[in-house]
Amino acid sequence: MTLLIIGLLTWSFFHMFKRLMPEARAALETKSGAGPIKASLALIYVGAIMLMIIGYIGQDPNPLYTPPSWGVHLNNLLMLISVFLLGAGSGKGRAPTLMRHPMLVGVIVWSVAHLLANGDLRSTVLFGGLGIWAVLNMLLINYREGAWDRPAAGPWKADVKTAVISLVIFCVIAAIHYFIGPSPFGG
Repeated sequence: MTLLIIGLLTWSFFHMFKRLMPEARAALETKSGAGPIKASLALIYVGAIMLMIIGYIGQDPNPLYTPPSWGVHLNNLLMLISVFLLGAGSGKGRAPTLMRHPMLVGVIVWSVAHLLANGDLRSTVLFGGLGIWAVLNMLLINYREGAWDRPAAGPWKADVKTAVISLVIFCVIAAIHYFIGPSPFGG
């Protein structure tokens, strides 16, 4: 559980670093350049993900609650929505104009979906922790950046492209879960 928590805290802190300490981040970029800082952060994010995965796998699934029997099925539907929202965050269609934080909302949907399908301690720490991080990140962005300037809507064609890519990515995620566990379809 220690590695899982360290990975979660590392992910959360470094994703919010720019907004928690904007002067420190600007000073680092001035000293080292934006490219090296972004590359370093990417390595930190990968390391945090690895810590979360290793910590999750290494922890016994101690039950906390019994998820609803329909939770697995709703999880799959919510995951389709989540993957679309994650893609819409950098998409060029109309979807990114519907809400300020589509990627972070996608993380929250992902988190809730997995909490509906898993009732153990390690899942609650991982998925609940990332859901809390997403909410805190949205609040911090809103506080630091003020009112949202809604971007101009792009073509619907771009949203269709995002939806198709999202379906493919969902299938890849489902296949990975199916082969390495746990099965995304229950059983």
